[in-house]
Amino acid sequence: MAAQALALLREVSRLEAPLEELRALQSLVQSVPLSELREQAAELRLGPLFSLLNDSHREQTTLCVSILERLLQALEPVHVARNLRGDLQRGLTHPNDSVKILTLSQVGRIVENSDAVTEILNNAELLKQIVYCIGGENLSVAKTLIVEISSVSPESLNYCTTSGLVTQLLRELTGEDVLVRATCIEMVTSLAYTHHGRQYLAQEGVIDQISNIIVGADADPFSSFYLPGFVKFFGNLAIMDSPQQICERYPIFVEKVFEMTESQDPTMIGVAVDTIGILGSNVEGKQVLQKTGTRFERLLMRIGYQAKNASTELKIRCLDALSSLFYLPPEQQTDDLLRMTESWFSSLSRDPLELFRGISNQPFPELHCAALKVFTAIANQPWAQKLMFNSPGFVEYVMDRSVEHDKASKDAKYELVKALANSKTIAEIFGNPNYLRLRTYLSEGPYYVKPISTTAVEGAE
Repeated sequence: MAAQALALLREVSRLEAPLEELRALQSLVQSVPLSELREQAAELRLGPLFSLLNDSHREQTTLCVSILERLLQALEPVHVARNLRGDLQRGLTHPNDSVKILTLSQVGRIVENSDAVTEILNNAELLKQIVYCIGGENLSVAKTLIVEISSVSPESLNYCTTSGLVTQLLRELTGEDVLVRATCIEMVTSLAYTHHGRQYLAQEGVIDQISNIIVGADADPFSSFYLPGFVKFFGNLAIMDSPQQICERYPIFVEKVFEMTESQDPTMIGVAVDTIGILGSNVEGKQVLQKTGTRFERLLMRIGYQAKNASTELKIRCLDALSSLFYLPPEQQTDDLLRMTESWFSSLSRDPLELFRGISNQPFPELHCAALKVFTAIANQPWAQKLMFNSPGFVEYVMDRSVEHDKASKDAKYELVKALANSKTIAEIFGNPNYLRLRTYLSEGPYYVKPISTTAVEGAE
């Protein structure tokens, strides 16, 4: 079938108005598996199809775009970057939107491929042309691409800024249209994942502007559209730079996160909880939260309440955030930090261990796994091991393989056993017999099934 497609492709390249052949080729390439087309990739001559796009014949253009979409998937991004540059450049300035989108999607494949993107970056003229061509577009795919290109290197960011594209994106971020603002903040957050991107945003005063918009959000009845994205931006910024510096420089960020946990809107609570989890994922972030004192203890109580009473999706997000907050690597377990995590744990509810056991007994595997993750996060801390050991039936619950029925739950339980068994303090706190049981569980693996012993019964057939 791939051979038939190649023959038709050759036929198309010889004719001036090959409508019939294009119709046949379109239905054929859709039915040929991509794997077969990839085997013939070296034989695919796509130049004639790109040439046919230059005619103003609408059906011909539509057919060519559909065929090219399929055939280009069979080519490696590096091949596209090297051999179809001219066609891509022409496609970017084509009057037909479907041709532009086809071309932009190929530029996107190139940008996401580390080998192919160097083909563009090593060719300043081509990069400039791509950037300027995209600049004429208001398509959201073009904006996403600009951020992807800007993120590759300081040089590529420079091309995008001199073309005015990034400036346009930033204008829309602080503009009046709240829906556009919500889309733009996601793109700006992507740019902030790179060091040069963060530097640029700081130099241009963008981070200050985002902070000011959060300050004014209370007076804006439409702030719920963009506020979650703005808060997420700061959460990511804090963890990539320094939680302490970001939280001290932009106190409104922490203030807003605390405020959002008290909201009646589950979307706001979810974003706040996720952000607390991100912020508390390293020791510096934990210490920033600890400095807020009793406010943070009250916030933990609210998270404990939501973990028990919210929708399943929000419960899982609460449990994930708590796992992140409570985890301390062994090398960072100073007396002060252990006292801190212990006091946080006790702030959650009257009996937090029972709270999580109750959640883990609910008939939802995702909830069960999320609760086990919380136990795993604290499993290497001596105060938690003592709590577990002194909680009636908890050690048996850990050892009992019959509780978990699906693979994800068995894996999650195994991670808990592993965290306990590998802790230096476990033998002393749990006692040697229990320690040996944990080691046995560990060596048997997550999916071990105890063989049922068959005893011969006298007189049985």
